[in-house]
Amino acid sequence: MNRTLTLLSLLALLLAPLAFVSAADNTFANRTWQGIPGLEKTAKGRVFVSWFTGGPKEPSPDNTVYLCYSDDQGKTFTTPQAMALPKDGTRCFDPTVWIDPKGRLWYIFNRGNKDTAVHDIHARICDKPDAKKLKWSAEFRVGYEAPYAFRMNKPTVLSTGEWLMPVTHASETIRDWFAGPKQLQGVGISTDQGKTWKLHGSLVAPSWALECMVTELRDGRVWLLTRTGGGFLWESFSSDKGRTWSEPKASNIASPGSRFFIRRLSSGNLLLVNHYKYKGRNNLTAQISTDDGATWNKGLLLDERNSVSYPDGVQDKDGLIWIVYDRDRQGEGNILLAKFREEDVAAGKDMSGTVSLKQVVSKLDKPKPAASK
Repeated sequence: MNRTLTLLSLLALLLAPLAFVSAADNTFANRTWQGIPGLEKTAKGRVFVSWFTGGPKEPSPDNTVYLCYSDDQGKTFTTPQAMALPKDGTRCFDPTVWIDPKGRLWYIFNRGNKDTAVHDIHARICDKPDAKKLKWSAEFRVGYEAPYAFRMNKPTVLSTGEWLMPVTHASETIRDWFAGPKQLQGVGISTDQGKTWKLHGSLVAPSWALECMVTELRDGRVWLLTRTGGGFLWESFSSDKGRTWSEPKASNIASPGSRFFIRRLSSGNLLLVNHYKYKGRNNLTAQISTDDGATWNKGLLLDERNSVSYPDGVQDKDGLIWIVYDRDRQGEGNILLAKFREEDVAAGKDMSGTVSLKQVVSKLDKPKPAASK
């Protein structure tokens, strides 16, 4: 009888929703670098921020993905908790958070192992992201029939209701952390609210092309932009909701070869957060386009300093825009937050009275060198 109860208790535990996982060996406390953040905000106001760290650098077999949140409009954040752990040389990296049309919070990240050549996209889902105690699903693989696949940016929901996930992939086995010149750009399409995904598009762009992102244009086409090392973002268009794509070419958007962020605002205009009039990864700037990306204004400068990069964000129901990014990953290791409104971007200055820049969400607590005697 007791044995039966024990087995039933164990089964209930295994089937119960999971909370955070516990990182072994004090990974977060002993971190020496951190970066690559993501951000999402719920309808009730909770702000989630993700990023990754672990090991001596990125990439490393010890890379681990984390999540924290704020219930006071970003003034303070909870202690970051590990959402997935590395295992047997498989690192966890490039997390992002996304709220789907059903109100569920997705924590999407990548797993990669250069020795076994297994590179996949994984996720966990929280059905009630505003709950006092968060309950997460077990980790699951977001399946793509490709030997190498990863994603950096949020999915996009089209006017048809289909979900598009930007995906960088390769059609051959990759025994390295990255596929390099063999990397292809495309999208995963889900027509069943994320239960299954099918990969479309094998676009080739030059010079370290990866971390693509998509947005739906007013004329119904889908616009895919890709980070490259060639000085410009490359672009391709789809007229059939992501099934087929035009031949990619350089866009008119200059880039130092770093992640960017683009999203449709509630006004109908497009927001781009990118480096503008830059020298390397500096001058992170928010810009507005009123003509679907044909032209962009000079925008609002978010951070002029060097080593600022990898923006992600959302516009909340009240019109406030939230952008997270990183700075000096192996130095100060800052995860930073900027808040502003579309009118501020249009004017290039604080018109709304709500602009808040360079707020620190997290930083490295490296021991200070001893003073010389």
